[in-house]
Amino acid sequence: MATQEAPAGDRAKCAAGLRAAVTILDRWGASGEQAASILRVSRSTHARARRNDPEWRVSLDEDQLTRISLVLNIHAALRVLFENPENLYGFMAMANQHPPFHGQAPLQAIAGGGILSLYDAFRHIDSLRGAQW
Repeated sequence: MATQEAPAGDRAKCAAGLRAAVTILDRWGASGEQAASILRVSRSTHARARRNDPEWRVSLDEDQLTRISLVLNIHAALRVLFENPENLYGFMAMANQHPPFHGQAPLQAIAGGGILSLYDAFRHIDSLRGAQW
């Protein structure tokens, strides 16, 4: 089965979203390997996104776009919870006893647990700000 190439505009939007997610993960203190795992991209794609080249384009699948969305939404929830940049960007690296983290830092949990761990982290953090499902 042949795959269709995404339109240039879609590839530009994918690249912009990926660059934003990579920037957030960098601010959370994620290693390149962790960030690539969380976003399910290759190390080379992660490195290209870090260069922040506005002309760069990339095609991403639905799973990768969902992961980007979850990272952006976790960041948005943290922005509501914390005004202090130390807490805003440091929360993801702090050990957390609450489920779904069970003593791990949220960043550690999402890097090693797949998309469900990323989704669970989002749900937990979003609930802290009083979100209703």
